[in-house]
Amino acid sequence: MDNLTLTIQIVILVGLSGVCSGLNVAIMSLDVAYLKRQVKIGNEKAKKVIKLRENSHLTLTAILFSNVAVNSTTAIILGNKFNGLVAGIASTMAIVIFGEVIPQALFARSALSFCAYLSPLLRAMIILTYPISKPLQILLDKLLGDEELRLHSRHELNVIINEHIGNHSNEIDDDEAEIMRGALSLSNKQVNDIATGIEKTYWLTPGTVIDSKIIDEIKDRNYSRIPIFNKAKTECYGVLLMKDLVDIDFDENPTPVEELKLHPTKIVGSKTALDTMFRKFIGARSHLIPVEKSGKIIGIVTIEDLFEEIIGHEIEDEADRFRVS
Repeated sequence: MDNLTLTIQIVILVGLSGVCSGLNVAIMSLDVAYLKRQVKIGNEKAKKVIKLRENSHLTLTAILFSNVAVNSTTAIILGNKFNGLVAGIASTMAIVIFGEVIPQALFARSALSFCAYLSPLLRAMIILTYPISKPLQILLDKLLGDEELRLHSRHELNVIINEHIGNHSNEIDDDEAEIMRGALSLSNKQVNDIATGIEKTYWLTPGTVIDSKIIDEIKDRNYSRIPIFNKAKTECYGVLLMKDLVDIDFDENPTPVEELKLHPTKIVGSKTALDTMFRKFIGARSHLIPVEKSGKIIGIVTIEDLFEEIIGHEIEDEADRFRVS
């Protein structure tokens, strides 16, 4: 065998060894859940790879058998040309450097792209090694079972979102990332963290007579909803809406609160987690919910308070701006 032919054979074999080694690292580095998400959004590369990755034991054994066969052939060819020691050193150096280290480092950087591009070769390896790799796959499936779905914890998701803030190379802008981060933090906070204390809450009793003076007071405070409590602040009778009062002439007809239309609401405990509050608001069918502790109402929480906690900013309406100015 002349040196040119030998060199061509070694280059081809080491190249195949490198492809096998790189594919081994690349295919196993791809998360099944990630590939499924990519398939759902129409990623064509993921569509080519998903079945190969889901059937990981068959794919893995096919790659390894192919790699071992290529490496063994390389050692045999070099052994026929050189003595054992030289052939061993030459084959080891060639395989480790060009068949392992460089390909693995390269393939790991763009695992999905390499796996998608070389998916026909992967399927060819499976077909060629099927009589051996299939029984081994069945054995591995029985011994190890299916892979567990790896989901991100809340803290991991928070870290991922933080990585997007300030990074303008992705399609998620900072406002979207801030909202997602705020939503994830809701379970770690309680209603009493955002509630307005009873000392700052404007409320009335059922026996309060609403006249022009009370109306002017409510208008000055710019309240659209007024909770109605008993004097002991142990019971909520409902919420009075200002829009229901616009057609009533309280100058001529002062009216007790108990004779007006009250909208029912529910009471929540002060330690209620914020991530459940949207369901509480939906269940109460109210934008204002009283907060109680040890059987006594200690404040109120509104749906606006919850939105402000999510977006991380106070929502100011027209009246707020007027008061500031």
